[in-house]
Amino acid sequence: MSDADETVARALSLVEESFIAASGPGGQNVNKVATAVQLRLNVFALRLQPQVFTRLKSLTGSRMTSGGEIVLTARRFRTQEANRADARERLTELIRKAHESPRKRAKTRLNRINKEARIKAKKSRGTVKANRGKIDW
Repeated sequence: MSDADETVARALSLVEESFIAASGPGGQNVNKVATAVQLRLNVFALRLQPQVFTRLKSLTGSRMTSGGEIVLTARRFRTQEANRADARERLTELIRKAHESPRKRAKTRLNRINKEARIKAKKSRGTVKANRGKIDW
């Protein structure tokens, strides 16, 4: 089992769910039944590595509170079960993405001809800009 799988399993066991009234389709039934799901997860309880925590924090953005809780609200579907599965899937996806380390960027390597062509283009653009402005008669 990988680190991401262990973290996902731990997160799903620590998550707190509450059902809230949803807006949107459902007719009069939407006013009577609380179908939307709100998941809350304390990130500090997961004991993540610092780089994984940083990536998770940037991925969640405004969905993470200042207290370190991720709050996900799912209200796409009309049933509690579907919204609950949707919210858990989104949480799982966030944690898996946070565990993926970004690829290191390889520097571009220019050869001499391309470098000269680039500088020539910059010079010609500079002369065009230098010739703008007031004309002294």
